[in-house]
Amino acid sequence: MLRTPPGYQFDELPMDTVGVEYKIAPNDILDFRIYANDGFKLIDIASASNNNAQYERRNGYDYLVEFDGNVKLPILGRTHLAGMTIREAEKFLEETYATYYNKPFIVLKINNRRVTVFPGSGSNAKVIRLENENTTLLEALALAGGISSRGKAKRIKLIRGKPHDPQVFLIDLSTIDGTAEGGVILQANDIIYVQPTLRLSQTLLSEISPIVGLITSSVFIYSVFKQ
Repeated sequence: MLRTPPGYQFDELPMDTVGVEYKIAPNDILDFRIYANDGFKLIDIASASNNNAQYERRNGYDYLVEFDGNVKLPILGRTHLAGMTIREAEKFLEETYATYYNKPFIVLKINNRRVTVFPGSGSNAKVIRLENENTTLLEALALAGGISSRGKAKRIKLIRGKPHDPQVFLIDLSTIDGTAEGGVILQANDIIYVQPTLRLSQTLLSEISPIVGLITSSVFIYSVFKQ
């Protein structure tokens, strides 16, 4: 699974990705909130109450970024947001909604950013939700339960981008020096694949055990009838 051919040229690992902002893409789910008067209601301490807190929780709704990059928003209808960063989209929507609201204040958040982790044994694969903007490779592995006993810490592949033309980075976490590579910032839909160790002896034993058992039984039956 996810094997690379001999001599495969891996991409160079981008160590400084903290400043790289994620761009909205199809199938993202956006938490969209809009407030008038530059968000005054958010910090109106004088009117703070449980009712306001409940209103705040209800005021956000989820919107799907459709296959063509459009999002169906209140009043505006289908609006193209794919390819924008969160900050760019917030600014664009504030300018657009200014026609209908007094000094609109927009808050956007992507609710379904996630990565897939294969920790080294096929039955333990997990989908990890990225709660923080700057989640690292090490943090994702920890959330997945760590590298399995069969996993090779020196052969970790980080697969990123389009399925038909992905970037593939090879990461070595088997040494202290290599842990710096574990600090790489993950992006939505990354795949982390820990190459498993081939246990030839165990596999061979599991395959020949039934044969050995059959031979042993045959010998036993033969010896009984011979007597």
